[in-house]
Order: sequence, then structure tokens, then C-alpha cells
Amino acid sequence: MFPLLYTFYRFGRSVWSAFKDPEFKALFYLVAVILATGTLFYHGVEGFRWLDALYFSVTTLTTVGYGDFVPHTDIGKIFTIVYILVGIGTLFGFIEVIAEHARRDHHSSAGSFFSRRKKKKSRAPEENEP
Repeated sequence: MFPLLYTFYRFGRSVWSAFKDPEFKALFYLVAVILATGTLFYHGVEGFRWLDALYFSVTTLTTVGYGDFVPHTDIGKIFTIVYILVGIGTLFGFIEVIAEHARRDHHSSAGSFFSRRKKKKSRAPEENEP
């Protein structure tokens, strides 16, 4: 259980530090707008409940597509085609930026850990000194 919690902690810390990056902020807001647009569309046109519309938007953009919800109208199918083509690249770009920040954060924290260990070892008195 601890490794899972630690993974969530590191993910949250990476996302928090990523908000300092203007590219991340732009992608974050763009993904939020794309998900909101899909949610509003599927709720209004297809008649999905709000949670179902958000769920369908997320599963569509992440290419999971369980098949439990599908658009039934022609305009819904056309919107979904355009939605996938526009949204998938944006979402994957967003995930890539999060992964890059997580990698940088992990390397910097690991690097500071090892540099602290080296300093402690270098400060240790040598055996030959009186």
C-alpha cells in the first residue's frame, strides 16, 4: 500500500511543481476546456448525465473506450470524430509534460540525496588523523 501512496505523492508533487511552467499551465487549461466542451456536448446532445458525459469524454480522449456509452446521433458521431482528433494530441502532450516534470523532480531529489551522502562521508574524520 505504501508504494502506491508514495507514487500518488510524487505525482502530486510533480504536478504542483509543473504549475510554474507556462507550457504546463497552457496545456492544463486547454485539456480542461476540451473536457468541459465534450462534457457539455454529450450532456446536451446525447442526453448523458453529467458524470456519464465527463466519463465518456475522458475514456474517449484516453482511447480506453469501454463501449458502455456511445453517441447515438449523427452529429454526436461527427463531433466525436473531431473531438478525438483534436483532443488526443493535446491530452498526450499534457501527459508528456507531467512525465517530464516527474522525471526532473525525481532526478533532482535523487541527486540531492546522493550529494548529501557524499558530503557526510567527506566530513567524516579520517582514521589517520590524530
